[in-house]
Amino acid sequence: MQFYQFKKENGFHVINYQSIAVSYTKILQTEEPTNIGLMHIEPNGIVGYHEAPVAQLYIVVEGEGWIEGEDKKRITLKSGEGVFWEEGEGHASGSDGGMTALVIQSVSLPKPHSLSSIEG
Repeated sequence: MQFYQFKKENGFHVINYQSIAVSYTKILQTEEPTNIGLMHIEPNGIVGYHEAPVAQLYIVVEGEGWIEGEDKKRITLKSGEGVFWEEGEGHASGSDGGMTALVIQSVSLPKPHSLSSIEG
């Protein structure tokens, strides 16, 4: 058995997209190009608006925050909720009180099996 730490201290600071107070801890990369990691967004942190370079699944695992799509409409996400962005979809995310999200990204990422709509 091996133990690992996935704390924000083990990550690196995200400086792309004019982001503020965000760190990213990669969990693993599969043989097919798939990135799986944790994004720690500090209180008042923002991942600036950008287009998804590949399909992305973003699942809040702790705290609460928001996402914003191309329509600039903010939708609140809480622990256990998530969003799937297709390659090229513009979006931003952030949190007033702090949030940790599991981020899975891949050129061949399928949509989740159980996908339900969250109304903002």
